[in-house]
Amino acid sequence: MRNLKHKALLMVAYSAGLRVGEVVRLKVSDIDSGRMQIRVTAGKEEKDRYTLLAETALAVLLEYFKLYRPKEWLFSGKSMTDHLSERSAQHVFKDSKTNAGITKLAAFHTLRYSFATHLLEDGADIRFIQELLGHSSIETTERYTHVTQKGMERVKSPLDRLNL
Repeated sequence: MRNLKHKALLMVAYSAGLRVGEVVRLKVSDIDSGRMQIRVTAGKEEKDRYTLLAETALAVLLEYFKLYRPKEWLFSGKSMTDHLSERSAQHVFKDSKTNAGITKLAAFHTLRYSFATHLLEDGADIRFIQELLGHSSIETTERYTHVTQKGMERVKSPLDRLNL
């Protein structure tokens, strides 16, 4: 991606598993680089939570801060006094996908699904993923973390652990 603001937007969304409405409403004060966390205020169902801030995303954010110098909103819209619109963020995702030559059906929310799936594939506990995503119900999280072939390769029968 050539546009640093767009790169930062998509990296933060994926690195934290954020909904489009959550990422566009982030404030500069929501980034906690000391604890490597992002505070999500008034997410879905008006719940607050903390989620991950990847080191890679932080590095891009630091570049972004130097160039754009955001004041209140992390990703401002046309006016510095308002946040980027959800529709604009969705356009950024769509354009980035097209420019990368990706033809597979995907939407901005795919970043959130991918975040959850990749954490599960890397062995994260599903309850931890539930907290990061801000789900009240574990059943909602389970829909995000569909079983993948990569995950199935790690599962071994208990019989194989016995010394017979």
